[in-house]
Amino acid sequence: MENENDIKETHLKCDIYEPKNILLTGGAGFIGSHVAIHLAKSYPQCQLVVLDNLDYNSNMKNLEEIKDLTNFIFVQGDITDFDTVNNVFKSHAIDTVLHFAAQSHVDLSVKYSLKFTHVNVIGTHVLLENSRLNNIRRFIHVSTDEVYGSTDQIPDPNQPLEPTNPYACSKLAAECIVMAYRKYFQMPIIISRGNNVYGPHQFLEKVIPNFIFRLLDNKKCLIHGDGESERDFLYISDVVNAFDHLLKYGRPDEIYNISSTHGIKIKDLAKKIIHHIKNVKEGEEDEFIEYVADRNINDIRYKVDGTKIRSLGWDPKIDFDKGLQLTINWYTNNRDYWKISDITLFEHN
Repeated sequence: MENENDIKETHLKCDIYEPKNILLTGGAGFIGSHVAIHLAKSYPQCQLVVLDNLDYNSNMKNLEEIKDLTNFIFVQGDITDFDTVNNVFKSHAIDTVLHFAAQSHVDLSVKYSLKFTHVNVIGTHVLLENSRLNNIRRFIHVSTDEVYGSTDQIPDPNQPLEPTNPYACSKLAAECIVMAYRKYFQMPIIISRGNNVYGPHQFLEKVIPNFIFRLLDNKKCLIHGDGESERDFLYISDVVNAFDHLLKYGRPDEIYNISSTHGIKIKDLAKKIIHHIKNVKEGEEDEFIEYVADRNINDIRYKVDGTKIRSLGWDPKIDFDKGLQLTINWYTNNRDYWKISDITLFEHN
């Protein structure tokens, strides 16, 4: 584990970074849209360009509250298209990149692994090359805690990386290219690896909105295996704040774990959501749970050491139960936000 005092001393010497023209990829998706809203509203002196291909898990409604701001521009396009990306850089004098765009659903990565490699690896390479050619001043690459694989330890960024599914492997492959550009071209790059995120607007394939939506639709929560796998969760506003800190105070050449303080087994998560929505007594939750075949490999846990980002002054503020209630309330009041014809497509979490 890293020494927090040494890290704090190093980071306190850093100047506050001030971007001018930001490119945010994947900005119509869940995390990207929340970060985009924050940046557009909080930094009116900056131009924010969102690039998104509006895939199945993106939604322009996510950006509704900033669509009329004069410092916000939306471009529909694919990060794997070099000419499209190059045109965005040239047209808007991009000096800063926040790279959220990715294919991220583990089960889909098993079925469509080549697509995940194409988007997550080639797309990242296209962005890096355009960033190099246009002399950007800061590049924040958004990775995942899944690159560590399942471990009984709490890994810091120097921990060996052992991804176990095609999604995690594609994210690690992208990181390898990112690190090569950082070292060979001395590009000012920051990497984040975060725990699971939840909150309003998230697409229904992810575990928390999936359980909520199924229960609201009088369906059971479907759980891989025995439900003993544990995940750590961060509420979306805490994650937005983390990226704000990384943008302003993060040090290029560093890797930051964005870590939660709340871990929970998937079966216990399901029971907690059932209590919120179905108002059942203790011990009656199993009526609303169905256990299905496990993945070939289902990592037991993803805890990470967040000492380094906490040295920047960031800490999660939203208690898990409070965030969960806020999330349930939002989905209860916005059941038609996502148009899903067959929820069973997203049954495995």
